[in-house]
Amino acid sequence: MLIADAQVHVWGAHTPERPWPADGFGREHTANPLTAEKLLARMDDAGVDRAVIVPPSWEGDRNDLALAAAAAHPDRLAIMGRLAIEDPATGVLLGTWREQPGMLGARITFLTPPQRHWLVDGTVDWFWSVAEKAGIPLMVLPPDQLPALDRIAERHPGLRLVIDHLAMTSNRRDAEAFAGLDALLILARHPNVAVKATALPCYSTEAYPFPGLHGHIKRVVDTFGPARVFWGTDLSRLSCSYHEAITLFTEELAFLSETDKALIMGRGLCDWLGWKSD
Repeated sequence: MLIADAQVHVWGAHTPERPWPADGFGREHTANPLTAEKLLARMDDAGVDRAVIVPPSWEGDRNDLALAAAAAHPDRLAIMGRLAIEDPATGVLLGTWREQPGMLGARITFLTPPQRHWLVDGTVDWFWSVAEKAGIPLMVLPPDQLPALDRIAERHPGLRLVIDHLAMTSNRRDAEAFAGLDALLILARHPNVAVKATALPCYSTEAYPFPGLHGHIKRVVDTFGPARVFWGTDLSRLSCSYHEAITLFTEELAFLSETDKALIMGRGLCDWLGWKSD
């Protein structure tokens, strides 16, 4: 079974030669950067075949390290890159975006106070149609803003959208973390919307195998279908071992068939993003 992690970060230290933006400090997952070499070692140890690098927000809108990693390991690593969607001039990049080696699409977040308004104040309205026309799959983190994303998915049926972390935010746990699940499940009506079941142990206060997560995962899989639910870890902030994050899905969820597992653990993600696999 192909195992492909739908979200990992790699990043470098803040240096004068490669500085972070002023608002990046304090948001990094660990004090020591997770490099591509460290990532690959952890993937090898856990039995993970592939991973999608999502460049972290604390480094700003840059993809240099991810591009270098994917170029060096094209069979193992690919990228959902960052770009400044608040600037319509960025649109010129989208026509050739996927021509960059390893670049599968883009990842956009609405986390900071300014960004939280962009989905409703018109700032990024230009982006959706341009990305749709260019055939750029998107991974989106829109906490507490699912109705806006629902409207975008309906207006742009050719735009492939993946909602990160089941639309949850990192400061909520257990029932509170899943309070918005009903709003997420509404979006399953759009065939162009998928979800990332990523970092789920981070939203539980229980020990492995996190029994409180099982029912929520079943609802998501039953509603979206296994071909539109993508397993992943957000490894650098994972609250359990890499191996446990895998076996949560491959061994602990009795309601998943072997076909379901193959889709959720990697095949569905690669098909959705156009990452060819044998």
